[in-house]
Amino acid sequence: MSKTNWYVVHTYSGYENKVKANIEKTIENRKLQDQILEVSVPLQDVIEVKNGVKKKVQKKMFPGYVLLNMEMNDDTWYVVRNTRGVTGFVGPGSKPVPLTDLEMKAMGIKKDDVVVDFEIGDMVEVVSGVWENTTGIIKQINTHKQIVTISVDMFGRETPVEISFTDIRKL
Repeated sequence: MSKTNWYVVHTYSGYENKVKANIEKTIENRKLQDQILEVSVPLQDVIEVKNGVKKKVQKKMFPGYVLLNMEMNDDTWYVVRNTRGVTGFVGPGSKPVPLTDLEMKAMGIKKDDVVVDFEIGDMVEVVSGVWENTTGIIKQINTHKQIVTISVDMFGRETPVEISFTDIRKL
């Protein structure tokens, strides 16, 4: 598996969620899930007072920016750079610069190395959540998001379901 880093992309103001959706759609269409792992528009909870009423709302932490956890290569650079609403990567000239560990820590992004005792093809049982007591075969493991995609039998048809690492155990 190649090395991925977090990069920052500048977008038109107010287009952050649209850019995120467009990049995620392109990842799916071009099957780049193993190269672009996560697209994020960081939000923070803020208390707003309007007409004397306190209200908790979510605001963008970095308006005009989208964070990407990706492997930088010509394909991924081209896909992101040519997404509608993206004005460019953050970095000198046209060279994207990955976030440092210190910058990521300041934003609350943790780099966790997750060790799991299961692999693709293993039979697992779901021990909690909506799919509790369901068994399935692992088709995909995403250590970054800490989820597995298992294939479960639903209405006589194989259906892929995403389950958290903490909600399964190996059979």
